[in-house]
Amino acid sequence: MDRREFLKKSAALGFGAGLLILPRGLRGAITLAAQENRYPDLVALKGGTPRSMFERGMREIGGMGRFVKSGQTVVIKPNMSFDLAPEYAANTSPELVAAVIAQCRDAGARRVIILDHSLAHWEHSGKNSGILEAARNAGAVYAQAEREGYYQKVPVRGRRLKETAVHEAVLEADVFISVPVLKHHGGAGVSGSMKNLMGCVWNRRAYHSNGLQTCIADFLYVKKPDLNIVDAYRVITRNGPGGGNLADVAQIGSMIISPDIVAADSAAFALVNRKQGEVEHVRIAGQAGFGQMDLSKLNISRLNV
Repeated sequence: MDRREFLKKSAALGFGAGLLILPRGLRGAITLAAQENRYPDLVALKGGTPRSMFERGMREIGGMGRFVKSGQTVVIKPNMSFDLAPEYAANTSPELVAAVIAQCRDAGARRVIILDHSLAHWEHSGKNSGILEAARNAGAVYAQAEREGYYQKVPVRGRRLKETAVHEAVLEADVFISVPVLKHHGGAGVSGSMKNLMGCVWNRRAYHSNGLQTCIADFLYVKKPDLNIVDAYRVITRNGPGGGNLADVAQIGSMIISPDIVAADSAAFALVNRKQGEVEHVRIAGQAGFGQMDLSKLNISRLNV
């Protein structure tokens, strides 16, 4: 695909900066961890495979052992909702999911669980996305998410969300990792790590009738991921979140890694030319104190793989 075709395909979502990892105006804020003698707040990568970017990024941010300790149970939440092959970019890269699981196991996790309250039948989406096979081969188990009995109602002190039913595995996890794919979303505008967490609840349809953007942010009062790994290797540029047309997919070969979910989504959305605070659920979460929306205040490591 030449640059002209890429920009034409991506216009609906406002791409163009996607090849730069972060907009030019933020370059001055980027410092390597070694210069600061501490771990970066966020790592932005481009140029490798999902696995190679993840492995390089985790070395930069301190390794999986910084987040996962021996004997812990880890829940990994990928996008696994659509009955589509990986090249359609509606689901997280199975290569990336397998790499995350492997590092959790190497860090000593007693049990690694993946789950998603999928929109398509879980067996179909799990098989055709490649995630179920990749996860099983890497040593994870799939937590069934298709029956209401797997969910526990919990109170929420959010602006709009006052109660929600959350999968028991998420509530009980020692470590919670969000591994979304970056993509266009018809309701939320863009889907990243925060939007990905809707796959942990039973009553997600209620979000749409109760203020989608606010409910997405309000979930963080229940459970905030310990680590966020945003897959931006292939991205749906329009007609998301399901997509289904390869003409709507652009390969930008990038990844964002951060323990700060607000920062992770802010940086990921900058890849698609969304300005700071433009996406409402990120702005709400940042104002509520769940993370840093202003990337200029972060120590960011920018890497080519």
